[in-house]
Amino acid sequence: MDLAKLKSNPVVWIILVAVLMAAILSFLSPFFMTIGNMTNLSKQVSIVAILAAGQAVVIISGGIDLSVGSVLALSAVVIGTLVQMDVNPTMAMFAGLLTGTFAGWINGMVITRAKIPPFIATLGMLGIARGMALVITGGVSHPVLSPLFLYIGNAKLLGLPIPLYFVVVTFLVIGIMMHNTVFGRHVYAIGGNERVARLQGIPVDRQKVKIYALNGFLAALAAVVMTGRLAATPPSVAQAIELQAIAAVIIGGVSFVGGRGIVLTALIGALIMAMITNGLNILGISSFYQQVLIGIVIIVAVWLDNLKSSNR
Repeated sequence: MDLAKLKSNPVVWIILVAVLMAAILSFLSPFFMTIGNMTNLSKQVSIVAILAAGQAVVIISGGIDLSVGSVLALSAVVIGTLVQMDVNPTMAMFAGLLTGTFAGWINGMVITRAKIPPFIATLGMLGIARGMALVITGGVSHPVLSPLFLYIGNAKLLGLPIPLYFVVVTFLVIGIMMHNTVFGRHVYAIGGNERVARLQGIPVDRQKVKIYALNGFLAALAAVVMTGRLAATPPSVAQAIELQAIAAVIIGGVSFVGGRGIVLTALIGALIMAMITNGLNILGISSFYQQVLIGIVIIVAVWLDNLKSSNR
């Protein structure tokens, strides 16, 4: 085995960071490595991990999506409202998935047709989706006690929480899509150099619309899991969760300038983020510090990415 290649492999370093963090938290608290806490941690990581999978694709393409938290909330509200109207829970779930996909499609269309930068376009959608969630509900949370959603959010299969299966399937599908399909090669090409990608005949605008629609779908999928976990659909849910998803992607070694990165590492990044949050809670440290730490992590991760890029 080539030791030099092993050392330069970002996956190895990210796994080592995750293992080191787990060891430190285990030393600081005897409750961290308990079965109950590991089960709780796997549920906590599921939402951010699913969002990070979609955000990784967007960032590799050279874009960013700030609206995923609000799209998640809107999708959840649609699910909750339809369940309250006695609509079949499966149909309500598909309606929620369609809502998120449509919101992502709008992001893609605004970015490609109106030529508005992704940061501005998705910032606008952040306000629109959150506002619509509040308008639909009047600011009131709807309970969702359907067995389907309670099973998705809280049940276990073969000893593992159901949300964990959603995460595994998501990353398996996205990983195959990114590394074994034409679409994936186009995403990397667009993120590497969009102008060159256009000259090569890649339908850049069409692929960008697909990228943001996919991200919207995954935000809605996260909404399905979160609805099951909370057994409710509060319109204020998932505020600032997009920062955690972005941090997970950057910690995972995906280049913020686009064109480089492995989607799988975003899962490890999400796990690191979940361990930070879980560890702070166990140690009794105020949740206010979590946002501070996430902000610092994003800045440091982007700074390190810039250093790596300048040394190439």
